Amino acid sequence: MTEEDPKPQSDEARSAFRQPSGVAASIDGESSTTSEFEIPQGLAVPRHTGTESETTSEFALPDGLEAPAAVPADAEGSAFTMPSTHSAWSPAAFTPAGGFPAVNLADVPWQDRMRAMLRMPVAERPAPEPSQKHDDETGPAVPRVLDLTLRIGELLLAGGEGAEDVEAAMFAVCRSYGLDRCEPNVTFTLLSISHQPSLVEDPVTASRTVRRRGTDYTRLAAVFHLVDDLSDPGTHISLEEAYRRLAEIRRNRHPYPTWVLTTASGLLAGGASLLVGGDVIVFFAALFGAMLGDRLAWLCAGRGLPEFYQFAVAAMPPAAIGIALTLTHVDVKASAVITGGLFALLPGRALVAGVQDGLTGFYITAAARLLEVMYFFVSIVAGVLVVLYFGVQLGAELNPDAALGTGDEPFVQIFAAMLLSLAFAVLLQQERSTVLAVTLNGGVAWCVYGAMHYAGDISPVASTAAAAGLVGLFGQLMSRYRFASALPYTTAAIGPLLPGSATYFGLLAIAQGEVDAGLLSLSKAVALAMAIAIGVNLGGEISRLFLKVPGAASAAGRRAAKRTRGF
Repeated sequence: MTEEDPKPQSDEARSAFRQPSGVAASIDGESSTTSEFEIPQGLAVPRHTGTESETTSEFALPDGLEAPAAVPADAEGSAFTMPSTHSAWSPAAFTPAGGFPAVNLADVPWQDRMRAMLRMPVAERPAPEPSQKHDDETGPAVPRVLDLTLRIGELLLAGGEGAEDVEAAMFAVCRSYGLDRCEPNVTFTLLSISHQPSLVEDPVTASRTVRRRGTDYTRLAAVFHLVDDLSDPGTHISLEEAYRRLAEIRRNRHPYPTWVLTTASGLLAGGASLLVGGDVIVFFAALFGAMLGDRLAWLCAGRGLPEFYQFAVAAMPPAAIGIALTLTHVDVKASAVITGGLFALLPGRALVAGVQDGLTGFYITAAARLLEVMYFFVSIVAGVLVVLYFGVQLGAELNPDAALGTGDEPFVQIFAAMLLSLAFAVLLQQERSTVLAVTLNGGVAWCVYGAMHYAGDISPVASTAAAAGLVGLFGQLMSRYRFASALPYTTAAIGPLLPGSATYFGLLAIAQGEVDAGLLSLSKAVALAMAIAIGVNLGGEISRLFLKVPGAASAAGRRAAKRTRGF
């Protein structure tokens, strides 16, 4: 090795961070590592000093207020540094330091409380109330709570409750057991609920199908009472106790036997015949025809025929008796007999529930319910139309322009309206404690309708809407006072307002070949039915918005219904 040759270096001198030969070292001796956020050399950053432009504008700061000092271009940025576009005059774009104001729903009935929280975004919902006591400190299993929730929702939906109230009840059951991140979903025949413990855990989803629907408002009231006990922080019900009470509700028999229901169907038709101007003979003829139609419908149900044919068969006997009275030249109003039979079959309960679902934003469920009402209506039309057609062919002289229910005997009509509501309440299997209240409600509704239509000469649609609104107002007040469903207080009370006579005259005109007049009368019947449903819903909304009842707080903070648009 010669002297000019470099001396071999050790392994420690050879490093990946060693500066290669031929590259000039840093002058200052410090680390000269660069960053991808460093401003390149030769690029000048403008400095906003506020003195470059002397012109004023509408965006200029007022006198006496200095703009914040500009940040030097070479100053190091930070996550806590105000952005250059920040201004003290701009509104806050982020969550304030104190958070959003809390929503106080502690003094509100559970129906309104759960409905309001369902309409809130998940992030703005209040914390859950103290949950029910359990044997295990960790609480019950989530799938069992969801199963109990679905079974309760199934009974409510099968009983005719509105979709929004069913969701509110399901949400109340979940929150009572500590499951606050739940989302129930209700359609016409399907119930589903999803629970996600946290943002990083998988959700648990369960569903249940409602295959059979039956009218039993006593069972409906018992389910509401169970949900009310579960939602009460002072009442602690374990999951096993809730299952036991639910099993008892499902096993309980109907409060009225079959022969009472058949008699109530006849009394409903007889009361409706008196309501439209019939006499004693018409009353008993309508009573016998409705009872015969009810028995035939039960026979068809036992044979497994769908409800479409059951309604068609039940509509035939009253129409046949009316035709027989006309052919035998008995001096009675045969039209009143047929109209009374129609009153006993018109699906007022399903109509009110369908329109209520549409007004509260459940359009799929509302469309399904209204389609069901249309099928029932078509089946009634088919049954009556067949009998009327053969009656006209046999020479029965039926006048489509006959006057029914002129209001000449107001006390008889008020009695008939109350009898109709009483029979309707029995058919709906209501609790005996609610029958008197709904009977009085039906009488008051008919008084309002008669005063507006007969005495005040106001259109029947407007009079029906006002009377139905009063029914809905009273029903909602009673339901909020007793923490129960509003259906037992409203459905039977709208019985006297159902468009039985308009439906009959429309069918009679079609049977006699006057299609235009028949369709006009049927459209009037549809308008009256919609006025009933909207009036009942509007009366309930007014009571929730403006009236204070025992146990309810002010509704000032009540959220609006679901919006389908951005305004």
